[in-house]
Amino acid sequence: MPELIILIVVFLLLVLIAVWGHFIKQNNNTSIVDNTHRDDTNVSLYHEHKAEIEKDFQKGSIDEENYQYLLAELDKSLLQDIEENKKASVGEVIENKPISILWPTTLTVFVLVFSFFMYNKSGAYEQLSQPMQTAQNQQGSEEQQAQKMVEYIKSLIDLTVKEPNNSDAWYGLGQSFVNIGEFDKAVESYGEVIRIEGETAELFGAQAQAYYYKANQVITPVVQSLIDKALALDPSDASTNILIGMHNFMQQNYEVAIKHWETVIHSGKTNVNAKALTEAISEAKSRLLAGSDQPQAPTMEETSGPQLAVNVALSDEIAEKLAQGVDKTVFIYAISANAENGRMPVAVVKLRASDLPTDIVLNDARAMSPQAKISNVESVNIYAVISASGSVGIKPGDYKTEMLNVSVSTTDPVNMTIDTVVN
Repeated sequence: MPELIILIVVFLLLVLIAVWGHFIKQNNNTSIVDNTHRDDTNVSLYHEHKAEIEKDFQKGSIDEENYQYLLAELDKSLLQDIEENKKASVGEVIENKPISILWPTTLTVFVLVFSFFMYNKSGAYEQLSQPMQTAQNQQGSEEQQAQKMVEYIKSLIDLTVKEPNNSDAWYGLGQSFVNIGEFDKAVESYGEVIRIEGETAELFGAQAQAYYYKANQVITPVVQSLIDKALALDPSDASTNILIGMHNFMQQNYEVAIKHWETVIHSGKTNVNAKALTEAISEAKSRLLAGSDQPQAPTMEETSGPQLAVNVALSDEIAEKLAQGVDKTVFIYAISANAENGRMPVAVVKLRASDLPTDIVLNDARAMSPQAKISNVESVNIYAVISASGSVGIKPGDYKTEMLNVSVSTTDPVNMTIDTVVN
């Protein structure tokens, strides 16, 4: 940054030197013309020319008539030159018209004001006035955080030395080691907690996470054995199910990820971020639906189960609004009316708003996964949603309709009209 300041200052100095240098040079460029030497020169030339004419006359090169003519012309020329020189007095000074100081002053002010304006507008002035402040603040913040983490870990280590049976200190130390990538030390710290409090699903899950990250997010036999121990003690353990869900999400096994994340939410545990998990589930469902645009041909089993005939149409008001914009995505899906079965759709159809009105059939062929099929439930809630964002879920700005507690054994068509704006 100091180099940039120097370059800018030098540039401005060069501009100002060019402006004022031209002004000073132009005003000092005074031409003085002395006309006296011109007469002397003309007289000398007159005598030289006259001597040459007389010499030629004496040699006989010219006759008397031409001799007199040439002398007369020479005298006439001398008189004309002298007459012209009289127009300027002897010692007259001819000066260039001086440039007003207003011109370089105005230009200087313009250059300085314009430069300051551009600096201020582009933010350069602030950057130059506080050089490297952002980078230094960021670096300082990172260094402070690292220093605080080191001090925190040191304080926990000191505490475990003084109180070797303090399980909270050992657990906090394990989490801190995970944060800084010391996974072996994290496992040892969790092991001390197990020594103090005994084996729990949460602690096995924490050790599984540490080994998982150490193996670059691969479920090794060690990780799997810890997962098995945790789930054997508590099938709904939050840390273990979240780990399994995250791993399957990255492997694009979205239905498995959804199952494990919903297990945590339905467990009612208070030490989990339910909102974050709900958003993760919504994203997994969206990706699952995006990959099910062209379902495989249904099997005999899929066509022999419940067949819910659904007619979906648009209200005139919604149709008019949609006609003014781009074609939007429509999700028509059924979920179990029994909350204990979870919120995983048991049948889904993805269309475009331009396809409406339309008749569809919700059956096992429309299932998102073999574990969640319409034949596994007795009644469903059916939703038809026009998504403003193109993603699954019901959000403000969407258009929707719903039909609740529909028996999957009904043979009557279900008529639905999308007529509600989600607020």
